[in-house]
Formats: sequence, C-alpha cells, structure tokens
Amino acid sequence: MPAHPEEQPELLPGLVRSTVKQAQAKARATRERKAAGAAITDVDPVARVLLDLPLAHLDRPFDFAVPAAMAEAARPGVRVKVRFAGQDADGFVLERLATSEHPGVLQPLRRVVSPEPVLVPEVVELAGALAERYAGTRGDVLRLAVPPRHATTEAEEQPPATGVVPREPAAAEAAWAEHPLAAAWLGHLRSGTAPRAVWNPPPGADWPRLVAEAALTAPGGVVVCLPDGKDVERVDAALRATGEPEQHVVLTADLGPAARYRSFLRVLRGQRRIVVGTRAAALAPVPDLALVVVWDDGDDLHAEPRAPYPHTRETLLLRAERAGAAALLGAFARSVECEHLVRSGWAPELLAPREVLRAAVRTAVAGATEHDLVRDAHARAARMPRQVHDLLREAVAEGPVLVQNPRHGYVPALACERCRTPARCTACTGPLRLGSPTEPPACRWCGEVHAAWSCPECGHRGLRAPVIGQSRTAEEIGRALPSVRVRTSARDGVLARVDGRSQVVVATPGAEPVAEGGYAAVVLLDAWLLLSRPDLRTEEEALRRWANAVALVRPGGRALVVGDPAHPAVQALVRWDMGGFAARESAARVEAHLPPATRLATLTGAPGALDDALTLLDVPDPVEVLGPVDLPDHDPYAEGPPRQRVVVRVPRAHGPRLSAALGELQRLRSARKLDPVRIQVDPPSL
Repeated sequence: MPAHPEEQPELLPGLVRSTVKQAQAKARATRERKAAGAAITDVDPVARVLLDLPLAHLDRPFDFAVPAAMAEAARPGVRVKVRFAGQDADGFVLERLATSEHPGVLQPLRRVVSPEPVLVPEVVELAGALAERYAGTRGDVLRLAVPPRHATTEAEEQPPATGVVPREPAAAEAAWAEHPLAAAWLGHLRSGTAPRAVWNPPPGADWPRLVAEAALTAPGGVVVCLPDGKDVERVDAALRATGEPEQHVVLTADLGPAARYRSFLRVLRGQRRIVVGTRAAALAPVPDLALVVVWDDGDDLHAEPRAPYPHTRETLLLRAERAGAAALLGAFARSVECEHLVRSGWAPELLAPREVLRAAVRTAVAGATEHDLVRDAHARAARMPRQVHDLLREAVAEGPVLVQNPRHGYVPALACERCRTPARCTACTGPLRLGSPTEPPACRWCGEVHAAWSCPECGHRGLRAPVIGQSRTAEEIGRALPSVRVRTSARDGVLARVDGRSQVVVATPGAEPVAEGGYAAVVLLDAWLLLSRPDLRTEEEALRRWANAVALVRPGGRALVVGDPAHPAVQALVRWDMGGFAARESAARVEAHLPPATRLATLTGAPGALDDALTLLDVPDPVEVLGPVDLPDHDPYAEGPPRQRVVVRVPRAHGPRLSAALGELQRLRSARKLDPVRIQVDPPSL
C-alpha cells in the first residue's frame, strides 16, 4: 500500500507542479472555448496582425477574427495577444479588412493589450524597408521602434500640444553666420523644399545651438540623433535656452521604462514635434516629418548592435527620402559615407571660410620644425616632449587644458625592460598590467598577481610600460605642475562638464568633458596608438577623435599633436581639411572595392553553418565571395569549432539584389532550422 504523501516529502513538489499544470491547462482551454464561441463583429471582422516572432520565414502578416467585444479597441496600430502555433504571441494590428484570403476558420484575437495605437503606418513601412535593406525581419526592427508598454504612464494626463511655433529667421541666421551658404539652406528649410547638406563646423563652434536653431526653423516634425547621452544633454539644453515654448522631448534607451514611454507617447500623440535622442530616436513616430539631423555619423555608437544591425545615418536618410524631408549630416570630421554623398551631388557642403578656420585654433605638431628640434632634440621620440610641458605651463594660466590620452587605466600593458617581450601571465597567458603605483603586476584576464615576474626569453626581471594610461599620465603631469589641479575622465568615471578655472583634464577619446568657455589648449598624446589599430577605418577614426577633442577649444586656442608630422591624418588635422582627407580615403576605398563604393555583407558562424549558407545563397553576378577565414577572437578552450567569416561583395548598384538574396537566405535557413549564422549588411568595421 503506498504511503501517504505526508510520509514522503520528496513527492510534494512533483504533486504541486502537476496540479498547477492541470489548472493552467484547464484555464487555457476555458479561455479558448470562450474566445471561439464569442460573436465576431460584422464590420471589418478580419484583423491583419504582424506577430513578434524570431523566425524569418514567419515575417508576414496573419489574419485573425475580431470578436465583437474588441471591435472598437482593435484598431490599426494597437498591441494584441493571439494564439499562434499552440502558444500565446504578441503582435500589432496592421489593418482591418472585410474579408480574408485564408480559406479556413480564423482564430479570434485573444485580447487587446492596450487601445493606444503605438504603431503608425509610416513606421510600419519604414520597418519593412529597413528589414529588406539589412536582410532582417520587421519584428526585429519594430522592437527597436516601439518601447515596452508602461500602463501607469499610458494612463497619465498628457500636456497640451504646442504645435509649430514660428521662429524668427534672424535668430537662426545669426547663429549660422559663420557659414556663408547657411542662410540659403535655412530659407529652403523654412519653405518646406527639403534641402540636404553635409555640415562640418569650425573648431570651437557651438554646434548644439546651431542644431537647435535648425530644428526650430523646420516647419514640421524633426528627429535629431546623437551618439551618446552627453551630446543629447547639450542639444536639450540648447533647445531650452532658445526661450521658445517647449516643443521637444528627449528619447534615449537610458531614460528608464516610464520616462522613455512618456516621451514616446508625447511624440505619438502630437504633443511634441522635435525628438532629440540617441539611435533609439531614429524610428520615433514623429508626425509630419520635415527634418532629420545626424551628428557625428562616424561614431560607432550609431551602429545598432542588435539584429538587423541598422545604422542611424542610413535609417534617417531612408526615412527622409520616403517622407520628402530635409537632411542635415553634421560632424567636425567628415566620414567617407558623407563624402560619397557630396561627391555624388546628393548633398552640398556647409562649411566655414578658411579665414574663420585659421582664427578658430592654431594646431601644431611636436618636433615638426627644425626650431623645435634645436630646442628639444628628442621632440619626435619622447612621449611628452618639452613642447607639451611648455604649452601646459603657458595655457593653464589662461584656463583649463585638455590632454587626450588614448588608453585608460594606469599602465594597461607591460613588457620586458631588456628585450621588449610582452609580459604575460603564466597561468592563462593574459597580458600583465599595473593598476596603481603601489600594486604589483597582475593579469588583466584572470587577476593573478605576479610580484616576482621574470622574462621567459631573457630572464630579466625589469618591466617597462610601452603604453601609458590616463591615470599614469595625470600622475606625471601632477608632478610636473604641482600647484595645478589635475583631473581624469575615462570609462570608470566620465566627466560631463568642467568649470573655466585653471586645471588640466586628462581624458580618453570620447570621454572629454566640455569646459565652460572652452579649453585654452588641447594636447593629443600618443597619436601613433590610434593609428595602429588593425581596422578598415583606422585613420578616419583617429582623425574623428582628434577633431572632436580639438573642437573643444575656445576661439583662438591652441592644439598640439604628439605624432608623426608627415602622416596624412595629422596633416589634415593641422590644416582642418576634413573634406580633403575624406576625399583621399574615398578614392582609396574605390581602388580597393570597399564601401561605400561597393555593398558588402559578412556571414559569421561555424564552418558547417557557413557552408550551408553559401550553398543556399543565390546572388546574381557580379558577386565576389571572400573567405572563409577563422576569426581571431575564438577561445581555444571553448567547446565546438572556431567561428569563421565570409565576405560577400557586389557593386553598389547591385546592393538591393544582395539584400534581397540575403533575406531569402534567412527565410530558408529559418524554415529548415539550420545552425545559426550572423548576417550583417554593410558592417561599420571588418
């Protein structure tokens, strides 16, 4: 005779789980019977729903019946729950129809999640175009476009709509006075003729104010996309400082669920017409779109890290073209893609005259002249030659000084003092580093301490620092200038702003704070380090980071570069010739058959999965398949085969055909349940 359940405690969890499952199954069957027996509405009884499914071969609308109880709420654009393939699925109602092409009985909608129509037709069409362009699914794009619902925020009382408040032309033209062609461009924007421009302001320009004036001049909705939160705060402050009634919202992924959804609803309901944000704002449902603005499009933060990996620049240019809106692409350094737009005649340039550039900043290179070498024979070899110390002492008496250091930390890498062999951990072969002047060498990977390290090649115990971090640089400057305050700004502690008092700020690229009134001088250390990255955009990225730092100087300030004076990127910075350097890079890309002269895609996965993908891929000629090659970041201790990558390249004119072929490949792989392969169209880097 079996024992009582109380005598066998180990049986209780299983009995509880079984009871819960039975109750859930019974409740589910009851809901389905009620839904199936519910009366279907007589007016447009069919709802075409786009489901949020991860499978590419199911990326199409499905028809469902609309119960009479949901006839009013199930409007186009609302979120709904449906029963699909035996499971509950989320979706959006695209449209209501009188009939369906489906020959069988339609499943009814389970429920309307919210009566708020959060998906507008413009975003639906744009999501389809982006999914086609990047060989993805509309569901993946819509996850980027529509934030998760926040019911409490949805029920809040929203502020009244402000509409378009006319902006005085004189204010915008006065702000853009340094750009001779800006008055004509603003006039076309004001009249609604959708002008385009590639804009490179001079160093020291108050670019947030110029963006704000352009946004307020537009006669309709505006989307402004910036790389990070610091830039968003600056443009937000510039819009508030204009004195106009509040017409904008900030929309970033870092706002939090409630604040982000609140901003989204204000734009959706037409209560605000200007959206300022990071790449999360590119798909905001702005009504009557009149202008899109992208600032610093070369920043890798504009590249979405989630499938289908759209780029903010391409998203907004596609959106502007479809909506007939104006486009403004601005940056201190010009990307190769923007240069292609200029050379093709798609957009003119908005530039300041040469005399304005000369007056904005004086840029020099350490050891570039014979006079410099006479004063300091080691000016070209020293990390901080005498010119750097002289400039720091002179400029810090006038105001704050910025020192850009390419590496963060104290001493991020070590090497043998005698033979220059990189210092490695004996446990995991990871690189050794110093975290502070009082800590012994430790592994950057596993944290193992190596207080008694010796070189495996020559046996020497001395260590040298081939690369210096910003903390060590700040320590050295503090010793040279003991009476001056020295601050750091890096990944572990980024400063947004500093005051105008005398001080030295040592920052890594991208973490440079804005100084009140601008910096008196900017020093760029270790230029060789940014130029040594093995990347397609090494020189372009180095110039962009240098230009963004130099642009923080006050009018008439000084900049000093410690690097090779003959390097083209350094010369472009000294002359502030961003267009000329971009044209040189563009010509080199054309010769090498690289983007933007061509359209390419990368396929990454296990060798077997790549073989299957290449077998199924059907790209019309002309097409080049490069690879496969093993990726260097594979962990040799990880289980499974190493990951490989294949590059598929076609002429730029055949780009749509490549995207279509890759989209069909995604659907075939999904339907056949093949091993995963990551597909990226026009990746920002190889």
